[in-house]
Amino acid sequence: MPHLPQTASRLLPLCLCGLLLACSSPPGKKPVSGDGFSVEQLGQSDGNRVANLTMRDNLDSLSLLLDKLYKRNPSSWRAGGAGSRDEAHRQIMEAIRLNQPLPALGKVRAVAALTTAFDPHFKGDRAGTLIYGLGSMLLDCYDGKTEHYLLDGLDAGKLANASYNVEVAAWLLSNRKGDDGKAMLRANELSDSEQNLSFEREFGKIVGRLNLLAAFSDEKYRRAAINYSQALLGAPLLQFLPLDAAAATAATRP
Repeated sequence: MPHLPQTASRLLPLCLCGLLLACSSPPGKKPVSGDGFSVEQLGQSDGNRVANLTMRDNLDSLSLLLDKLYKRNPSSWRAGGAGSRDEAHRQIMEAIRLNQPLPALGKVRAVAALTTAFDPHFKGDRAGTLIYGLGSMLLDCYDGKTEHYLLDGLDAGKLANASYNVEVAAWLLSNRKGDDGKAMLRANELSDSEQNLSFEREFGKIVGRLNLLAAFSDEKYRRAAINYSQALLGAPLLQFLPLDAAAATAATRP
């Protein structure tokens, strides 16, 4: 066995320790972004906070999807008459967040707008109409609001139906073609040179959030009754216990 120089023999243990520390260091954590405290939160229950965070994240997902669709389908935002892609994006998301109609669609919104977006005879902003349809549908589930408070509630059935509609929209986006045989909107792409499933993943996040919120909403009133019963049953147990028998005897003397 070759003899290591004295300096190398001293450095070897240090190098091994460094490698072990590097291997044992915790992996990077994905940041979790809840909302910071605000006075409005004093009027919101835990259920309201879950609903509000779900709406916040779903609107962010729709904003991202719209941006990606406009980039892949520039003719779509031009068909809407906007002066730029950013202006078209802002108009659509503002109409969703403020629960306002789109001038180009009139009273068409929610599910009706989704149908319009995949109508082969529609000549307007197909991408904007799709995202506006999804966004206004979510607002309808929240009674036209993006923030819920103590007196607000959610219908589990509406949320479940909305989740299903998002799945249908995602499928149509990937499969519906126009009269020319081309995709109505370029989105997911699978080819020998490129695999782009980012649209599918973002739609999947929206579906997952809505399904979880629907299940949570369905359990809410049952949980309230269960929590009340647990409080009644647990009340006799919530008493201070003496440390020893002598202390218990002394405590009972007048």
